[in-house]
Amino acid sequence: VVLHCVLSDEERGIYEAIRAATASDVIARLEAGGNVLAALEALLRLRQACCHPALVPGQDAEDSAKLALLLDRLDTAVADGHKALVFSQWTTLLDLVEPRLDQAGISYTRLDGATRDRAAVLRRFQQESGPPVFLVSLKAGGTGLNLTAADHVFLLDPWWNPAVEEQAADRAHRIGQERPVFVYRMVAENTVEERILALQEKKRSVSETALGDSGAALRITRDDLLALLR
Repeated sequence: VVLHCVLSDEERGIYEAIRAATASDVIARLEAGGNVLAALEALLRLRQACCHPALVPGQDAEDSAKLALLLDRLDTAVADGHKALVFSQWTTLLDLVEPRLDQAGISYTRLDGATRDRAAVLRRFQQESGPPVFLVSLKAGGTGLNLTAADHVFLLDPWWNPAVEEQAADRAHRIGQERPVFVYRMVAENTVEERILALQEKKRSVSETALGDSGAALRITRDDLLALLR
């Protein structure tokens, strides 16, 4: 399920300022065969602005439209007796989710690259009496985990490789899962995130029909970057 959120006026202003400051110059350089690093940096800033202003250097904010929507959905899920996984590519975004959960009185645990005893954290969440929310770094916990205590999965920031998101969602959809699993992709309206969803569909289709290296079909190309930034 795609959950659309509407950026506040302040968030929209930050997003549009980044786009205006970088897009035309980066596109021109890409079209001229320039290095893709500047494009990836511009894309990173736009994607961060979609999630929370505080992720953007020089900006500060306590809340964001996406986190407000996440907390609303988590509050409902937990009240109904469900457990949820919350994935992000950025540990800094998970850092911003934590105080919101504290304010809402929702207990949670967390797994990222700095977690020392992964097994203990997993056992705690999987227990019936364990916390209902598990914050997970996509890089640290996107594969190899069995988290069947959860039947809700929230993907905070879309990634252009759909296989990465599917592997993360599969942490809840493992052998032993007895309930339907609901996967929510959180997307800011009228932003680059909507283009990333379209790119996911394109890459999924190419990968499914590829006769050779399907992994190559899922990598981002110069043309993909141009399409996302235009």
